[in-house]
Amino acid sequence: MSAAGDVPRTEANVLRGHEGAVLAARFNATGEYCLSCGKDRTIRLWNPHRGLLIKTYKSHGREVRDVHVTSDNSKLCSCGGDRQVFYWDVASGRVIRKFRGHDSEFLVDSALLCCKVNAVKFNEYSSVVVSAGYDRSVRAWDCRSHSTEPIQGGGGGETRVRSVLSPSNWMLIINTFSDSVMSVCLTKTEIIAGSVDGTVRTFDIRIELKIPMAVGYTLTCVPIWLLIREISDDLGQPVNCISLSNDGNCVLAGCLDSTIRLLDRSTGESLQEYKGHTCKSFKMDCCLTNTDAHVAGGSEDGYIYFWDLVDASVVSRFRAHSSVHDDIEHDAISEFITFKKPETIMLPTYVTSVSYHPKDSCMVTASVDGTIRVWKA
Repeated sequence: MSAAGDVPRTEANVLRGHEGAVLAARFNATGEYCLSCGKDRTIRLWNPHRGLLIKTYKSHGREVRDVHVTSDNSKLCSCGGDRQVFYWDVASGRVIRKFRGHDSEFLVDSALLCCKVNAVKFNEYSSVVVSAGYDRSVRAWDCRSHSTEPIQGGGGGETRVRSVLSPSNWMLIINTFSDSVMSVCLTKTEIIAGSVDGTVRTFDIRIELKIPMAVGYTLTCVPIWLLIREISDDLGQPVNCISLSNDGNCVLAGCLDSTIRLLDRSTGESLQEYKGHTCKSFKMDCCLTNTDAHVAGGSEDGYIYFWDLVDASVVSRFRAHSSVHDDIEHDAISEFITFKKPETIMLPTYVTSVSYHPKDSCMVTASVDGTIRVWKA
């Protein structure tokens, strides 16, 4: 059993500026900066160690649900309630491109419900953005293309992956899910996604072939994305967050039965379960520490939990965020935008996001209380 003193639980800074719930907070690749996004339709770049706001990005028309930055800190991608994936230049704050495709609308109980994009990630080379949405699909977008339309590349097997070839734009659409896709992770050759349908699915996708294609008066070779295989692990409970271990061997899956599950990435075998927190209604992050010694996750009562990776014992538990009044109707796991009369409510204290520093014993957390908090050992 590992010691509780190894984990961050001392509040070092509180980052304030968002007007309303903060839905995600993410360290950059070096841990020097972090990005946050939220209900106020903004993305904010911080130096969390000094407590400084560096830049605010505004262009989204609805809440921003996720954000990710490239390893060289030059570009970022974001997504949310306006059904598009935004591709930004970090230095200028300019939106380079908006990728359209997650654009479904639903009619439920006479209410118009619009599709949200729940998660975004860059690939290792920052050339592709992968997004996950309420429309039950995962989509991969070519950042090098000048097109904003969803051209699809890919194919194979019995999975429902649409295939269209274009010399100027590549997009892969995977729509094998039966409910909202909440979270996505990437390896060099795989897309891993967690869904409310209770599955964690792994798609082995590789650029295997090149075929000749005429582009203007030039004959050029264009790569084809091939879906080699799909592996589906059914956990039997809605999955609202997944993350990879640092050694790449395991997948951590946060489920709506107040259980975080550790899976062997190659076999899908359940290795361990972590309990004690409350996660029944809202999307909340979970992750492993940078040494893979502990599992970290938020709770609907505003607490942060740390579990020992091996024996699943709770090594630390502390209140990180408090209750707050808000004048909006807040979405639960339905993840829809609802058009109802706003009313003042007491929002639960739940922790929306946890992000662990890549090297140090340091973590940032975010909540519906409108703050990002920096924790150190």
